[in-house]
Amino acid sequence: MTGVTLPAPRIPDGRRSVDLTELRYEVSDRIATVWLHRPERLNAFTPTMADELTQVAATADADDEVRVVVVTGSGRGFCAGADLGGGPASFADRRGRALPPGPLRDEIAGFRRDAGGVSALAFAALRKPVIAAINGPAVGVGATLTLPMDIRIAAESARFGFVFGRVGLPPEAASSWFLPRVVGISRAMEWVATGRVFDSREALDGGLVSRVVADDELLPTAYALAREIITNTSGLAVGAARQLLWSMLGAPSPWDAHRADSRAVVELGEGPDSAEGVAAFLEKRPAHFAAPLGTGPIAGVPPWPARPPDVRAVD
Repeated sequence: MTGVTLPAPRIPDGRRSVDLTELRYEVSDRIATVWLHRPERLNAFTPTMADELTQVAATADADDEVRVVVVTGSGRGFCAGADLGGGPASFADRRGRALPPGPLRDEIAGFRRDAGGVSALAFAALRKPVIAAINGPAVGVGATLTLPMDIRIAAESARFGFVFGRVGLPPEAASSWFLPRVVGISRAMEWVATGRVFDSREALDGGLVSRVVADDELLPTAYALAREIITNTSGLAVGAARQLLWSMLGAPSPWDAHRADSRAVVELGEGPDSAEGVAAFLEKRPAHFAAPLGTGPIAGVPPWPARPPDVRAVD
């Protein structure tokens, strides 16, 4: 598969269609691939891209054919950050900017929601594992967008930068929550306070990515990992685990985890995937997991992150 000559996205019958202009989306072998697709602008981030990212996240979550999501960039880069085509006023029109209907028009605590956060939290809410395959520059929102993704793999050519302080802004996309949990507070503050751009080896050393691979091995590595997940694990079990692991990063006590996983172990243990997994182990054969993810909470695990009461939809 390539990121530049894809057909229109394949959407399952009965689900909301997605009309894409700044992304490409394809489902193949139970893997949904999302390409940020403004290659002539190094996939610079716009409100349109933010809106489309929320749509494809919802589409992938609702599609039972999708087990894993891979996110990458078309062309030479992952995402060079926010589009600065507006010049010095690029960040000055947040209050009155025309936006598409939907969550980008929502307000939180009386202010419009940050577009990077709208996208990042849409991927955080997915009940399926997300792999970021980071090629070339991933700067500003191009870096913070990847933080709610479960596994980050970098090409050797990847470059990262939390450059917000250099354009007079704080970090966005809820990264003040995600980044210290991913890499620790000391490394997070070093990268944010300096705003410098760093290479893939520093990203690996700091725990921002789990692997660095040759550029031409980036997508093959991501797809191989996705296939390993699909072949060997239950979608229900992995969906519950994803929400448990992320939500418990903010839990005050291990008792909160114990409460949630006690219920999940009982409910999933009574289901068909657990019976199939045990039978396959005893019979020394591959398992064939088939239980659908459904639309609600998995085994009572609350959806994460919960929408707070001070978010207000604005028509």
